[in-house]
Amino acid sequence: MIRRLVLVVLIFFHFLAFSQSDEISLVSWNIQDFGRTKNTGELNEIAEIVRDVDILAIQEVVAGYGGAQAVAKLTDLLNRKGAKWDYVISDPTNSPKYVTERYAIVWKTKNIKIKNRGWLISELDSLVDREPFLLDLYVEGKKFTLVNFHSRPYNKDPESEIIAISNFVIDSLETPMIIAGDFNVEEKMPVFDYLKDNGYKAAVSNAKTTLKRQCDSNDYLNYPIDNIFYSQDIYKTEGKVIDFVRFCEELKRARKLSDHLPVLLKFRINWKAH
Repeated sequence: MIRRLVLVVLIFFHFLAFSQSDEISLVSWNIQDFGRTKNTGELNEIAEIVRDVDILAIQEVVAGYGGAQAVAKLTDLLNRKGAKWDYVISDPTNSPKYVTERYAIVWKTKNIKIKNRGWLISELDSLVDREPFLLDLYVEGKKFTLVNFHSRPYNKDPESEIIAISNFVIDSLETPMIIAGDFNVEEKMPVFDYLKDNGYKAAVSNAKTTLKRQCDSNDYLNYPIDNIFYSQDIYKTEGKVIDFVRFCEELKRARKLSDHLPVLLKFRINWKAH
């Protein structure tokens, strides 16, 4: 009887360990003006917010001096919190003047591996202001693809960019796919129908992610425009917005980190589909 009980316990912990290691967590975050404007204390606050996830996709990294350095410093701070992290940073986007930026992806190296440093999707250069950044990631040798994107503002036709990216992803890429970023368009809008018709789902729905400059009737949130879309071979276990503000009294301090909240997706991949 005791031997049987021990066996049951061992099997339980085996499957528990498997389920925990099999789950991947990703945060997508437009970190406003991510560069020299962020001091060490603010970078450490950002690191504390994301320390428990596996992958961080950052939009709005400064293209000039200070952007790459801020990503490196954030990674160094994360490395001091109990896990080993690495990062890649894109080339500056080929964009109109004052629109150029970089993307960054930071990840824990224990379970996530890479075989290249990623690239800006040049095929979309003429169709979008800031071409997306694509990185292939590997878990136990199996590949999935992350596309990191920051669209043009809501009043400058981000819809046409979303259509172009949707067409490219669906027509050109066959691995399990995640599209993370600041879309400047709400998830419920028809422009996302092509993705949804092809099996894509959103991490969050109608979840506000941008911060007002000041509280209005105890409300500091504006628009639900940041999200993570994932292909049908990916199973969501959790999706939410990480609200690091919480109280109106903290809004001014919080906005020193960013005017956007991060979006979290926890997921598993159905590798048998490939």
